Amino acid sequence: MKILRSATSATAIRPRSGRRVLVPTMGALHRGHGDLIRIAREAAGPDGEVVVSIFVNPLQFAPGADYEKYPRPEQADDEFCGNAGVDILFRPSVEEMYRSDFSVSVEEDSLANTLEGKSRPGHFRGVCTVVAKLFNILAPDAAVFGEKDFQQLAIIRRMVRDLNFPIEIIGAPTVREADGLACSSRNQYLSPMERQQAPVLQRALQEAQRLAMEGNRSTAAILNAARRMIEAAPLARIDYLEIVNSETLHPVAEASPDSLIAVAAFFGQTRLIDNLRLS
Repeated sequence: MKILRSATSATAIRPRSGRRVLVPTMGALHRGHGDLIRIAREAAGPDGEVVVSIFVNPLQFAPGADYEKYPRPEQADDEFCGNAGVDILFRPSVEEMYRSDFSVSVEEDSLANTLEGKSRPGHFRGVCTVVAKLFNILAPDAAVFGEKDFQQLAIIRRMVRDLNFPIEIIGAPTVREADGLACSSRNQYLSPMERQQAPVLQRALQEAQRLAMEGNRSTAAILNAARRMIEAAPLARIDYLEIVNSETLHPVAEASPDSLIAVAAFFGQTRLIDNLRLS
């Protein structure tokens, strides 16, 4: 596995004859990332190569957020990628990615205005900017993103479409722990009691799905049922809980096969997100 730290060195290594598939990450790799790498390997094929980028992107963090304390286990991540069969690991510094007079950003202004975008202004500007830079530096044929960050996946697909990147975007199903909690680098911040209560998010989403599949169409009624279940967990504090159209990400009055329920909630200082299709 080659480990590259500069854009110049990464740009100098052009893709082989097969497909190059990128898995962008912020490190602190876990089983969910392993599944993204597995999907990337399948998409690359026997003659292709898998590239993983690890970059904790400061543009994605609001002032006062957890950028400084975000986990950076460099040696463990290197070993994880090596054991997973990654061909190239791109690990740039902040100074390498953003010059001191950096002044150009990429912004999506439709899908990014709801859910995470409403709670975290500027977050998706940071996501789009760094992903566009990674695409230009690494020149992948495809890139894999997890469906746990459903809004991010939708926005990256829109960016690729609207800016004519010749890149296939592959969505990967959410990987979960045995109790249903979505795998996340932030799970390690949870106290034992918070970790015990956190799976309530998935249980609430499954209850919403059950109600929709039984013919309940009122999003207000479905959301009330999910909200009551989450609020029964004493340590949970809801940031948002919404049912949206999975294409536009705009709230809907009635649930349908195109609907998505999405939640963000705090357990102590740790903010977790999850989502589920209601079809």
